[in-house]
Amino acid sequence: MTDTLAPAPTPEAGHGTGALRLTWAQPEDLVGHELRQAGEDGRDPAAVARIAAAWRAAGGALAPERAGASPAPASPALRALAPRLLAALAALPSPLAALEPSDLAGITAARGGAPEPPAVPRRADPGLTARLEAAWLGRAVGCVLGKPVEKLPLEGIRALARSTGNWPLDDWFTARGVPPALLAAYPWNRRSAATSLAENIDGAPEDDDLDHPLLGLVLLRRYGRGFRTEDLARVWLDELPAGRAFTAERIAYRNLLLGLEPPETATHQNPFREWIGALIRADLHGWTNPGDPEAAARQAYRDARLTHTANGLYAAMFAAAALAEAAGGGSDVHRALRAGLAVVPPRSRLAAAVRFGVDAAAAHADFDRVVDLLHAEYGRLHWVHALPNTALLAAALTHADGDFTASVCRVVSGGWDTDSNGATAGSLAGLLAGSPAALPARWTAPLRNRLATTVAGFDGTGFDTLAVLTAQEAVRP
Repeated sequence: MTDTLAPAPTPEAGHGTGALRLTWAQPEDLVGHELRQAGEDGRDPAAVARIAAAWRAAGGALAPERAGASPAPASPALRALAPRLLAALAALPSPLAALEPSDLAGITAARGGAPEPPAVPRRADPGLTARLEAAWLGRAVGCVLGKPVEKLPLEGIRALARSTGNWPLDDWFTARGVPPALLAAYPWNRRSAATSLAENIDGAPEDDDLDHPLLGLVLLRRYGRGFRTEDLARVWLDELPAGRAFTAERIAYRNLLLGLEPPETATHQNPFREWIGALIRADLHGWTNPGDPEAAARQAYRDARLTHTANGLYAAMFAAAALAEAAGGGSDVHRALRAGLAVVPPRSRLAAAVRFGVDAAAAHADFDRVVDLLHAEYGRLHWVHALPNTALLAAALTHADGDFTASVCRVVSGGWDTDSNGATAGSLAGLLAGSPAALPARWTAPLRNRLATTVAGFDGTGFDTLAVLTAQEAVRP
């Protein structure tokens, strides 16, 4: 996820010049997203319609479809109205709350109230460091593969790849040979094209999908696996520039500065609380609990509750548990996905999305057909929402059957949050591959064992070093 500042609008009378359009935070942009969220979680349709009508009557617009901010500033009156309407929407109960709880006790009860299993003993595993290096590398490969087409519509991704003979997707995207008219119709992600096309990749560039695993490593080194949610908040305030947080993470950061504490940081005027942000933070929790999906899910929960609720939490728990199963060695992708699904409330929309993705992938040999089915089912949701992205992740991993190249290419070819999905698929497929040597050199060589980041102390660090540091946390008592 990128796009910290929206382009400055043309100055308008009464609004000054050079307006700052901070993405994912302006009250007038949050109302439209919360109205969509209210519709999805079944709040009183008549009440939601009245609030929507009041917003439109005052001159309010729907939320931007892809950008993080609307193009022009709101009037003072409209900006003042937005928080009041957000509060009115928040006061409406969701009939899905009983099926989709956000507290750990409620999640456990929704899963059938099974007792907590005994922790898997921590022991030396001579293959773990190699698996973790492959996971770090796989995460970086998938992220970089997806970066240039992030936010592009599905038809644009397909057209760009086809124009260079790279469809079904099997290699890095390139601008070489793409007709100018096609590039004009579907421009690369403006922040990523300079570092993530085949012709210019030189190390892994900075991305929040790689920064957050580093911050997770900082968290565990500083506080251990028994960290509290408040400890993650401290790490963010110490180590994460506000401009490097997006969607739910940016809102939670703002809420921390307002003096709010978890879990209110996740709920106060946060329409992004069921989006993908917590899922992209889940890897360290899976990697450091090899063979123990339940422990990984609980650890991911404590992280995710800073920013997310319900399905946003479950997406993180699903990913962490699946990764933990794979990190233990000797598993396969289907067992890993089943381990992930086992920690999710079975009647939740996230569980249904995972099952939909897995079933679609099992039923169709043509992955384009699988993607079309997913977009027909979930295309109404925002491209960063947890439901479509987790469904696509499950589908791509199932269809690829553990193959690394197929895993990252299928998930990126499916659109939506391409770099985030590529990163998670690459992480899990890397674990299953077992070692860096098992990953094709055409993917790993351009990364030059070097990761760029603004996380202090890690810029330029190699994936081999990161694997050693992660393995230390996996065996630490």
